[in-house]
Amino acid sequence: MADEENVKKGKLGEEELESSLEEKVYLASQWQLIWWRFRRHKLAIISGIILIIIYLMAIFCEFLAPYDPNKYDIKYTYAPPQTIHIFRDGKLVRPFVYGYKMELDPVTLRRIYTSDPEQVYPIYFFVKGDPYKFWGIWEMDTHLIGVREGTMFLLGTDRMGRDMISRILYGARISTSIGLIGVFLSFILGLIIGGFSGYYGGVLDNFIQRAIEFIRSIPTIPLWMALSAALPPHWPPLRIYFGITVILSLIGWTGLARVVRSRFLSLREEDFVMAARLCGAGEFRIIMRHMVPSFMSYIIANITLSIPGMILGETSLSFLGLGLRPPTISWGVLLQEAQNVRTVALSPWLLLPGIFVIITVLCFNFLGDGLRDAADPYAR
Repeated sequence: MADEENVKKGKLGEEELESSLEEKVYLASQWQLIWWRFRRHKLAIISGIILIIIYLMAIFCEFLAPYDPNKYDIKYTYAPPQTIHIFRDGKLVRPFVYGYKMELDPVTLRRIYTSDPEQVYPIYFFVKGDPYKFWGIWEMDTHLIGVREGTMFLLGTDRMGRDMISRILYGARISTSIGLIGVFLSFILGLIIGGFSGYYGGVLDNFIQRAIEFIRSIPTIPLWMALSAALPPHWPPLRIYFGITVILSLIGWTGLARVVRSRFLSLREEDFVMAARLCGAGEFRIIMRHMVPSFMSYIIANITLSIPGMILGETSLSFLGLGLRPPTISWGVLLQEAQNVRTVALSPWLLLPGIFVIITVLCFNFLGDGLRDAADPYAR
């Protein structure tokens, strides 16, 4: 009898737990349901954390970079990456790197670098080094890590002896921010144009859709090349940066406009929209207060999936020499160094900016997939 009572109590406990969970789901808001479903997408969570780290690196690149990205030293052209060591003579010591020993190949006249155990350079935190302006405001000279004497090139150097890790960190600021700015402009254009097209329909809808089809039918790379060539070559780097952003936005709004139009077409006859009209709400209030929030989660997912396209667009243009140009530093500009096959074969670390592009794009895609699945929290 006691066992039967325990079984009954266990069943009652399970039923109470299930009913409480169901009640919690029924009482939860749309955003709570989205967050609960998004947490189950582990790959999207990991990708989001990696993206946060990348953007923090871009924000604090001046402090994190060991050297000035434009500082060059012809003694260390195409120097390979140095390895961090923590053991010396069988003892655990402060992390350090060995200096370079350079020899000239008598046949190819190529510089060959090897580690010199006689040159030991300990690595320190918060080291005084090259001066910089933090965020362009504060004069500082403290770097997160560095050496007090000698050199530390953890990712090697380029053809002018410039530190690659410093240039990659500085390039992250432009390459990652151009995606955010470009998508923000595309979001505004797509929301307004797609909203008008779907809400009013008729002749305006036909005209906008034909314009979208025309833009999407033009090959992307030739269109980018034509628009980028229109930028005056004498423009300063900052103006070219915003010019490239506007160009990418003018091309990237069409996909979002199609999504917004389809949602507006399905929502404009819904009961809550008709009720808002009967209550005397203006069209602007109906659109912004009732219609747009009802599918904002889909817009967020679409935006997240659009950012990689913006990053790849800037990288492609800069790699072809039609986008940002030196002395501006972006991942695309850095990849220009890898156009020479011979250079890549001898100095493969010059391809590292491409690795960062791949990681960033993959993380945005995984994050977008997670948001897209979470946008419909009632789906199985």
